[in-house]
Amino acid sequence: MSAYLNGEFLPRAEARVSVFDRGFLLGDGVYELIPVYSGKPFRLDAHLHRLQFSLDGIRLANPLGIEAWRERILQLIALQDFADQSVYIQVTRGTPVEGQPLRDHAFPQHAPPTVFMFAQPLVTATAEQKAAGVCAVSAVDNRWLRCNVKAISLLANLLLRQQAVDVACAETVMLRDGFLTEGAASNIFVVKDGVLKAPPPSNLMLTGITYDVVLELAARHGIAHETGPVTEAEVRHADELWMTSSTREIMAIVKLDGVPVGAGVPGPVARRMDALYQTFKQQVMRA
Repeated sequence: MSAYLNGEFLPRAEARVSVFDRGFLLGDGVYELIPVYSGKPFRLDAHLHRLQFSLDGIRLANPLGIEAWRERILQLIALQDFADQSVYIQVTRGTPVEGQPLRDHAFPQHAPPTVFMFAQPLVTATAEQKAAGVCAVSAVDNRWLRCNVKAISLLANLLLRQQAVDVACAETVMLRDGFLTEGAASNIFVVKDGVLKAPPPSNLMLTGITYDVVLELAARHGIAHETGPVTEAEVRHADELWMTSSTREIMAIVKLDGVPVGAGVPGPVARRMDALYQTFKQQVMRA
């Protein structure tokens, strides 16, 4: 399996960066994840736009133009021997040039950015897993205030996600000042009285590709939905609670903090949305 590093495609085991790279020393960089279905990247332009937003957010010039990004991503996909992929892109502020401090909070001058990409198989949840649903825990969202920037410094997310792993649950549902933000590695949706509700995009959350698709499908197929602030009470008294991501797709949370959500099984809106999503995946994502 091949990776891409600073202009070169090479075996993953041979990819090397300096230990003085600011991504390694300071977490100074951003990333992007692109789902690939049947060898075709889904909404590539939207992902590259989001990458540009993140680069702008940390004041790092984009090292490639959009066509150069597209060409390299398609080459990387073609080099893999599996069709469904998750392409990971990481851009860091690079390694300081000779004569500059090796570890300084201030941006180094004239340091070329490090550009790294690799692909791995995109493995989604099984029908059996979706039929069973998952459990989750809740926690205070104690991350920084720029969560819509896909920064590589994800330590807060890791610690929050581990709270769920420690009790054999799938996700941590995060709450800030009494309102839902997102999951540690997913977006969260609430269903109450047949209405699908999600927090609106903001600096406090990272809206994923599946978040967008879910709302588009709801609008297209007449499912009542809205975006707006979701209170902790709405989360805890929801008829249905979902986590969504490229790998989990639409996954019902059937127990939160040990308490059943609704009837304690995936609800009818989740089942309908998953059916619509699977059709969309076959007809559009793989088209």
